[in-house]
Amino acid sequence: MNTLKNLCISCGGTGGHFYPGLAVALEWKKQGGNVLLMIGGKHAVKQHKTASDAGIESVIVDAKPLSGNPVRLMKFFWSTFKGVRQCLSAFRKFQPDALLTMGSYAGIPPYLASRLQGIPLFLHDGNARLGKATMLMSRSAAALALSFPSPDAERCSCPSLLTGMPLRPELLAGKTGKAEAVGEINRRWQCDFSETRFTVLVFGGSLGAAGINDRCRLPAGFHPDKIQLIHLTGPGKIEEVKQYYREASFPCLLLEGSPEMHLFYSAADLVVCRAGGSTVSEIACFGKYAMLVPYPFATEDHQTLNASWLKPAGGVEVIQERDLTSDWFLDRLEKILEDPEKYRKLGEGLAAKAFPDAAQRVLTLIDQRLTELKEAGKN
Repeated sequence: MNTLKNLCISCGGTGGHFYPGLAVALEWKKQGGNVLLMIGGKHAVKQHKTASDAGIESVIVDAKPLSGNPVRLMKFFWSTFKGVRQCLSAFRKFQPDALLTMGSYAGIPPYLASRLQGIPLFLHDGNARLGKATMLMSRSAAALALSFPSPDAERCSCPSLLTGMPLRPELLAGKTGKAEAVGEINRRWQCDFSETRFTVLVFGGSLGAAGINDRCRLPAGFHPDKIQLIHLTGPGKIEEVKQYYREASFPCLLLEGSPEMHLFYSAADLVVCRAGGSTVSEIACFGKYAMLVPYPFATEDHQTLNASWLKPAGGVEVIQERDLTSDWFLDRLEKILEDPEKYRKLGEGLAAKAFPDAAQRVLTLIDQRLTELKEAGKN
């Protein structure tokens, strides 16, 4: 890196916006750069602690989502005003060479402050369908980093480049073979898993997914000698799922959630989940065959578009939640169990779509554009 020294990263809101920003921050710090996270949204305090625990400096910035409700609209303007002041103060102390925003309403105050200070702006979008905020901010951005090829890229007002989704370094570093992952799962959760059994991993994101929890279940006597199950239910949903599996004849690990996703991905032969940007990117990096059920209320159906990125490689099946039934799920699983090796290889083929170096690609894009802007200013 020649031009970039001090980098501010705006992130917050959902984990899908926060963790990619944290991944870029960790990569930049590892290379000796200076980095400051600007965290907004309702999870800001928790995410601030996560960043601190990872050794990354951060500040909490006031931010609220835009709303048509008059009272909430006033709160949005007041919060944005306070957030901009906080950002300007942080910019004066940190003297950033660039601001990278990772999307969501949490990025509005840093974006506005960067315009006031003349700080070069860079964008990252975590979905194939670009958000309205991204399109708006692209008018004054130096470049946009894309997680997936986007049909909206041509309408973007700044240069764009496919970099992939930056994933947590501990997730990538934890990738291992199935036997080792199964052994560690047995040690940590006192399970009786076997590396020879077909492992089904079911989850619905950090909050869970009722449609997946309810319809992607295995009957108590389903292939008792072949199957083992890992099901992450989401908070507040585990007791009902535990009750359902109380007489299961196959090994089960039932949890609300866990930070040990690298173990579960590594152990899995089939993944059943949503199609958020991070999840789709993780499946590609781990090379696992997947049944993807896009969140039906995602803005402009962007999860379906995310999933379509993997579909040509042959390693995923995409089904809309309105079409998902227990019978469909079990029929497809029976088909896979007829030739599990075939589907394992199809899953491995997804690795060709992966960007395990996405964080570095984002940093390279920022540095190259800063250099170009600097050279253009000299001429």
